[in-house]
Amino acid sequence: MATIRPFRSVRPSEEKASSIAALPYDVYNRAEAKEIVRQNPLSFLKIDRPETQFPDDTDMYSRQVYERARDTLQEMLSAGEFIEDPHPCYYLYALTYAGRTQTGIVGCASIDDYLDGTIRRHEDTKEEKELDRIRHVDTMSAQTGPIFLTYRPRPELKQLTEAAKKAPPLYDFTAEDGVRHQVWTLSQNPKTVTELFSQVGHIYIADGHHRAASAVKAGLRRREAHPGYTVDEEFNYFLSVLFPADELKICDYNRVVTGWNGHTREELLDALAVRFDIRELSHSCHPRQKGEITMYIGGAWYALTAHADLYTHDPVHDLDVSILQQMVLDPLFGIRDPRTDPRIQFVGGIRGLEELVRLSDEEGEHAAFAMYPTSMEELLSVADSGRLMPPKSTWFEPNLRSGLFIHRF
Repeated sequence: MATIRPFRSVRPSEEKASSIAALPYDVYNRAEAKEIVRQNPLSFLKIDRPETQFPDDTDMYSRQVYERARDTLQEMLSAGEFIEDPHPCYYLYALTYAGRTQTGIVGCASIDDYLDGTIRRHEDTKEEKELDRIRHVDTMSAQTGPIFLTYRPRPELKQLTEAAKKAPPLYDFTAEDGVRHQVWTLSQNPKTVTELFSQVGHIYIADGHHRAASAVKAGLRRREAHPGYTVDEEFNYFLSVLFPADELKICDYNRVVTGWNGHTREELLDALAVRFDIRELSHSCHPRQKGEITMYIGGAWYALTAHADLYTHDPVHDLDVSILQQMVLDPLFGIRDPRTDPRIQFVGGIRGLEELVRLSDEEGEHAAFAMYPTSMEELLSVADSGRLMPPKSTWFEPNLRSGLFIHRF
């Protein structure tokens, strides 16, 4: 059963929250992050991306850079821009966008739950991407980016959440991207919340696999340095926001491929017709249902509907992104490994079909594929089977903001 517990959060002062809160560190490249910090010196990116405080030729992975993040947090605490709550508690974090609200409980999840599979994942991680965050967490003795977790809905937790949201929020602001962010202290006895989560069989990583792996490995380093540790030390837990799965929406994650692998458009359409029903569209169009992919190639849009015999009732094989990879991208376009092939770009659905057309039309022989979004139930089924999804199978909107909660240990 899941172990979730409250914590003493370091968080922004009420009047600074909207200025401090920032999108996750990996949304931006170095130049973009530096420009945001230049425009807004309070942006949490100066802690999450401390290289923004150094000349461009500074090694962003040097020790002095990570130490600057630690020192900046302390300076902001001293200035009253951050405060630290006196007692461990839980928080609620609600994000509202496009008429839909998702409300998560902010607490700390157990490293041991991650290690023993109580917390389940659906994506692989790369060690080189983990190393930066491990150094960041280890140097700061703090986790600054919450892990986006989900669980199958529990009526008791829903009731508790809805009751707590009737109180005035600690923060209530709308960010520049139109997302409204609200935070409450969860006044319910923390033991009650902990007990309710102990009745949840499994928790799932929705987004933030690399941040989760990094937090766990940083915690394991602390265990090695403190061989007499118990399960009570804060380094045994990592910052998380836990949302019920029925409040989350996965957006489409689309693909653009460079080159037709030596084929003509007609040859590609003929080959596709062996496995898909094809109809030409008069305009750009999102897929209408699972099993349908829309393709833009040679200036025209087509709808591809997979034949029923392609499906095997395997939770990974039957994903639309898997069907596309196995039946189209690999055999026809020569994309053997989408993780490493430079000819494939992944485009979040929030950027629209117009972006697919723009990218495809840039150099001629491109092809774009608009996907029907992976469902939450598909995500949970893959994780429950102990399997992993193909890369870029899910895109969650809206994004959690960093800087609203910090877990120190």
